[in-house]
Amino acid sequence: MGTPEFAIPSLQKLIENGHEILAVVTAPDKERGRGREVSFTPVKDFALKNNLKVFTPEKLKDENFINEMKNLLPDLFVVVAFRILPREIFSIPKFGSFNLHGSLLPKYRGAAPIQWALINGEKETGVTTFFLDDKVDTGNIILQEKIKIDDGDNFGTLHDKLMVIGANVVLKSVELIAIRNYQLQKQDDLLATPAPKISKEICKIDWNKSAIDIHNLVRGLSPYPGAFFIYNKKILKVFKTKLIENGDPAISTADKLRIENTFFDNESSIKFYLSKKELFIQTGNGILQILELQPEGRKRMSAEEFLRGYSFNPSL
Repeated sequence: MGTPEFAIPSLQKLIENGHEILAVVTAPDKERGRGREVSFTPVKDFALKNNLKVFTPEKLKDENFINEMKNLLPDLFVVVAFRILPREIFSIPKFGSFNLHGSLLPKYRGAAPIQWALINGEKETGVTTFFLDDKVDTGNIILQEKIKIDDGDNFGTLHDKLMVIGANVVLKSVELIAIRNYQLQKQDDLLATPAPKISKEICKIDWNKSAIDIHNLVRGLSPYPGAFFIYNKKILKVFKTKLIENGDPAISTADKLRIENTFFDNESSIKFYLSKKELFIQTGNGILQILELQPEGRKRMSAEEFLRGYSFNPSL
């Protein structure tokens, strides 16, 4: 059971290693674009190309869907990036149902574990497989695998790393369950941290925060949905930044051509420094260099490209 691209390598691993896939469950088809063309989820597209039976229920508690799942006589349900399953569903298989989660549980329970690990400046994260229980992300742990978070990682790169590692952990978990050779680890609720869904409010940059906090926010939201601020009533998304340490030659180079200015984002005044090619912003603690951004209605671009076509007006 899964919906986005994150789930595909796990499904592919199970197929490649000879495990029988009775069916795939994914989100319903949606109409998209001006032409309202019907599009499949990435998982459904992959499943159809591999001649797998696909279910796309609107409601997971629908009696017909529950009966269809029971009629499959499944040994195990594997869940990767899907909706919250009710007990009526996850209790059907003989050996239960397990989920792949993109964090080292009990840390970062919730919808956005990869993003929050980066936003909070973690140095390591990982994946966890665990048996489903009534409370979300609280079930007993089957396997975990850790990974270092590199300084250059953002949500996109870390997502892809965990997607690959997660597929291997899913395969190992299935094989251990098949021979009943695993030891479950109970989660310590006292160590749990939340990873709620990313909202627009979370994405808005507060320049009064420290440079490191803003830098990590940008990393955690790049390439999507993107951290942003408001200038001249327009949204500017920020995709890549660099922390400027004291004595960093980059800021001293900009100082030679520096223009000090202030603009407002409806809430606070912000001091920035710029040259013809570089843009630096003074935060509540430290200076942050903006490397890549996207003005509203335009493509993503480097700071140099941005500065060639835009100017800051201190009166705004």
